[in-house]
Amino acid sequence: MIFYKYHGTGNDFIIIDNRKGDVIGISEELIRHLCHRRFGIGADGLLIMQHKDGFDFEMIYYNADGKTGTMCGNGGRCMVKFAYDLGIHNYTYKFLAADGPHEAEIDNHGIIRLKMVDVNSVEDVHGNCVLNTGSPHYVKFLNDLADANVVENGREIRYSSPYKKEGINVNFVQSLEEDEIFVRTYERGVEDETFSCGTGVTASALMSAHNYRGFNQVKVKTPGGMLSVEFTKIDEDQFENIWLCGPAIFVFKGETDLN
Repeated sequence: MIFYKYHGTGNDFIIIDNRKGDVIGISEELIRHLCHRRFGIGADGLLIMQHKDGFDFEMIYYNADGKTGTMCGNGGRCMVKFAYDLGIHNYTYKFLAADGPHEAEIDNHGIIRLKMVDVNSVEDVHGNCVLNTGSPHYVKFLNDLADANVVENGREIRYSSPYKKEGINVNFVQSLEEDEIFVRTYERGVEDETFSCGTGVTASALMSAHNYRGFNQVKVKTPGGMLSVEFTKIDEDQFENIWLCGPAIFVFKGETDLN
């Protein structure tokens, strides 16, 4: 099987082009093996590009634990760059993901702008925020994020009784400037801190809006690099025209024996 490796600000993925349907029967065990950083290729997740009528492609996402994932923002941007590298050159890309249709664009500097789903509700949990940006996210603000134990504290929230069954991604956020934040994320499915999480960055930026209403652009520093999120804030619980913006990088191409 031919595979490709891409990353979006350090959030790395194995990508398989399966538009012809040649690759079948990929099990949870095999995905865990492929994503293992010692015994496999190594990645935060596996992305499969499928043919889909009416779209440029369909994106199927699996977490590193082998289970089907929900929307992956950095993975979506990597898939758009992968499509471009395969020769699909469009002004606007349209693809289907677990949370529905998405649009994306690539600018002249190679930045991929990915349109995310609208957010229509935000839950207050002990002064912290829970919202869904294609995947469920818990957002907690801290004053000194560099010294935070993201794995221990994130795991405690992720496995607490409200979220233990389905899981939740936990984002720790520090405000740097009026329009810039620092985000570190504990991801379910990986069960560890990742260098970056696209849907988590999006959730954190929405909760950091500097304009009460109207257009916002928030720059986001992650351990893996810089992203930005553009959006329109309707009120405290509603956000529209949400775009996750940042680079997606080809790492290498290889082949592996599925047996």
